[in-house]
Amino acid sequence: MAPHPVVQAIIDLSAGAIGGTACVISGQPFDTAKVKMQTFPTMYRGFLDCFVSIYRQIGIRGLYQGTTPALMANIAENSVLFMSYGFCQEVVRFVSGLDKGVVLSDMQKACSGSVASIFSSLVLCPTELVKCRLQAMHEMEASGKVAKGQNTVWSVVRMVLRKDGPLGFYQGLTTTIVREVPGYFCFFGGYELSRSSFAHYMGRDKEDIGVVPVMFSGGFGGACLWLMVYPIDCVKSRIQVHSLAGRQQGFLKTFMGIVRTEGFVALYSGLTPTMIRTFPANGALFLAYELSRKLMMQQFDS
Repeated sequence: MAPHPVVQAIIDLSAGAIGGTACVISGQPFDTAKVKMQTFPTMYRGFLDCFVSIYRQIGIRGLYQGTTPALMANIAENSVLFMSYGFCQEVVRFVSGLDKGVVLSDMQKACSGSVASIFSSLVLCPTELVKCRLQAMHEMEASGKVAKGQNTVWSVVRMVLRKDGPLGFYQGLTTTIVREVPGYFCFFGGYELSRSSFAHYMGRDKEDIGVVPVMFSGGFGGACLWLMVYPIDCVKSRIQVHSLAGRQQGFLKTFMGIVRTEGFVALYSGLTPTMIRTFPANGALFLAYELSRKLMMQQFDS
């Protein structure tokens, strides 16, 4: 027996939250290196230099700076994302004239994920702004752009509220949406395409391909996302971090400023830790999501 739509939404939301938690736990150190390299590309010679510098200056806890808002961001984002993903699949069925419950194609699922990302952006942007600022706080203090002692979640939150008010948490929202919509088309499209390929090769249903193929498919989807939108993410990080020192310019002006003063290659600063992170982090995300969702759905099987 299929669960009630409200129950189904709660299941998708809960499974997304579990997946988001797994994603952060497995990939936070690489995300910290990514943000630092994006916002201060001339400060580090490469991924390993960034990693070693963080460890020498702050210790192992430096690699986990911003973990609390990262957990809040990922739990909030993935809860809303996967809940909206289920709803958007129903909308796609309706628009396509398909019966309720009909399995969508990989392309239709990619479109559902793309639209769902608009809703998740609204909860992601505020928490990601706090996370990025915390991750780059050491460099901002070292460069003299902000005063020392602003390195806790609540100090960053208070600073945003004091300087810009509640709307200050949405600096970079346009860039976030511009990143998410094409990114999650590639994310869900790559994930479903990879799962379909494994299912075809193994002669099984997509739901029964096993742990390793699911994790690889999640990592492949993540790689597709980042290769598609990484320059946009770099601009978003710059806007959210450098707005600490004053009002930051919008997406297009920031983008053109980076290209003009630092070159196009600066838009890909931090890509190495991102690509290393994507397979364990997004593999863990989808594995936790699929297993927890399946477990909860089994309670309604007749």
